[in-house]
Amino acid sequence: MDAIQVRRAMLADAAGIARVQVATWRTTYRGLIPDAYLDAMEEEPRAKMWEEVIARDRGDGASSFVMVAVTAGTEPGHRPVSGPSSAATGEERGRAIVGFAAAGPERSGDPEFRGELGAIYVLKEYQGRGVGRRLVAAAVRELLGRGHASMLVWVLAQNPYRRFYESLGGVLVRSRTIEIGGVALEEWGYGWPDLEGLLRRLEGEGQGA
Repeated sequence: MDAIQVRRAMLADAAGIARVQVATWRTTYRGLIPDAYLDAMEEEPRAKMWEEVIARDRGDGASSFVMVAVTAGTEPGHRPVSGPSSAATGEERGRAIVGFAAAGPERSGDPEFRGELGAIYVLKEYQGRGVGRRLVAAAVRELLGRGHASMLVWVLAQNPYRRFYESLGGVLVRSRTIEIGGVALEEWGYGWPDLEGLLRRLEGEGQGA
């Protein structure tokens, strides 16, 4: 496996983040969300959205942030950034984003959980290699550094990947109904009241699972 680096996202990562988002929604949610919705997803508007999220990040407890998993490989299906490396723009020759996690303050005013893991996606061919755990660990460190001691994440109740959160000790604490593509879907909220404990657990595992 190619070496994978997990780091804070830069503006130049937005297009790669959008590619991962669209690809993973189509592989993960096919059969759960209407095909018409998934097939109509476009990368460009999502790239602009992620640019805005990254640009607005002030590094404080009120800001959301994005972590990316970047590989040095150029496996088939990936489109690495071309051109010379540039620390200023975030471009890196021969690298491709294979996963990302977005987190920040909890968005609904929950009385118990102050931080939220808003999104985490890893390309299907990189799942099962510990990339997801490394992204969660990086997001948790950042949340703790910004003053968030607890965390909530929402996942579709029918999504089998919810077991990933259960494997990290997440406890089912909330439920709600949302609408995607004109279909009502149930979401479950998993919570961690002690992020320091979660980080110790992840570091003890070496993020190798």
